[in-house]
Amino acid sequence: MKLRILGCSGGIGGNLRTTSMLLDHDVLIDAGTGVGDLSLAEMCVIDHVFVTHSHLDHIASLPLLVDSVGFMRDQPLVIHATDETIAILKQHVFNWEIWPDFTEIPTLHQPLLRFERIVCGKTVEIGGRQITPLPANHVVPAVGFQIDSGKASLVFSGDTTTCDALWETVNRIRNLEYLIVETAFSNAEKELAVVSKHLCPSLLADELLKLKLHPEIYVTHLKPGEIELTMQEVSECVRGFVPRMLQNGQVFEF
Repeated sequence: MKLRILGCSGGIGGNLRTTSMLLDHDVLIDAGTGVGDLSLAEMCVIDHVFVTHSHLDHIASLPLLVDSVGFMRDQPLVIHATDETIAILKQHVFNWEIWPDFTEIPTLHQPLLRFERIVCGKTVEIGGRQITPLPANHVVPAVGFQIDSGKASLVFSGDTTTCDALWETVNRIRNLEYLIVETAFSNAEKELAVVSKHLCPSLLADELLKLKLHPEIYVTHLKPGEIELTMQEVSECVRGFVPRMLQNGQVFEF
């Protein structure tokens, strides 16, 4: 199993892309601006998109993806999301005002897009790959994901702030090899991190004290203009682990 990072920034500019990851060739984890770097051929074979939450930096490419390749495919693109996220996407994105409702195009019986409900803690299996929604604590309903190949697991926190339920769940994953965790703000913006339900380096350090396992840790969702500062603060605050910065194009094999 391979997971390729298409985007891992908290914003755009230059070579920065927002959150999206390609699992093997056919599954996306979130659909931020990084999806736009894929070729049409690569986009055409994506069958599933697992969405952590409805914020634009995680779904920006979703409407354009289905519009660009939907008619080249012989089956609908399936968006896996919680009931709350599906409702937001239907009401605010695929609503004929912001973007066409591709669950009705070309017909209700043969749409280009289909929604599939996911539930926190309930595993979805696709071609032997197990994807399990995990608890998260954000300003909109959100989840993280455990991706399990059978041999090893990778956990992606999604967008979250302090969340005891996440770490209680993660500590039960005995084959955990990689952890990708957000840190959206520097310590000077801790109040903003708390209000917007993200992490800053000091909050990340507190959260990692709850982690009883020893995976490789990668930091994602860094804000443009604060990347070096935030990673320096991560190295100063975190004890017992050596988190590294997640990179566009990075590939995890597990």
